[in-house]
Amino acid sequence: KMIRKAKLDDIKEIQSLIKLYAPRGRILPRSLSELYDHLRDFFVFIRNRKVIGICALQICWDDLAEIRSLAVQEEDQNKGIGAKLVKACLEESRGLGLKRVFALTYEPEFFEGLGFKRVDKTVLPHKIWTDCLKCVKFPDCDEIAVLKEVG
Repeated sequence: KMIRKAKLDDIKEIQSLIKLYAPRGRILPRSLSELYDHLRDFFVFIRNRKVIGICALQICWDDLAEIRSLAVQEEDQNKGIGAKLVKACLEESRGLGLKRVFALTYEPEFFEGLGFKRVDKTVLPHKIWTDCLKCVKFPDCDEIAVLKEVG
């Protein structure tokens, strides 16, 4: 079992995890070309040479990044894999010199357990909303914004 940065060979498995959850409105869909564009944002959790968890850290601004595309295979949920993936992203964000990391989530308690605090979505910069236009729930977003100071 291990967490590492995603490699090109992981793309198909990353995409299949996203395809599992995107139709349920849990995470945003991602085209293959977007995944190639953002490959370096992703961490993967590997077990028996299979990707069973994914999480991405996307830099938004000079002091802010977003945790996105957090997904774990259904049979492997509630085993701490998601938390480990988020922690890997937080560690990387500190290394990059970021001050704050946020997420938009339906599981605020999960993030609060990792030291995030709920915030009003209006405190987040407008730049982050470009992806929201692709979301089936736009403009009636019912996700909760959570933010953690890391710097």
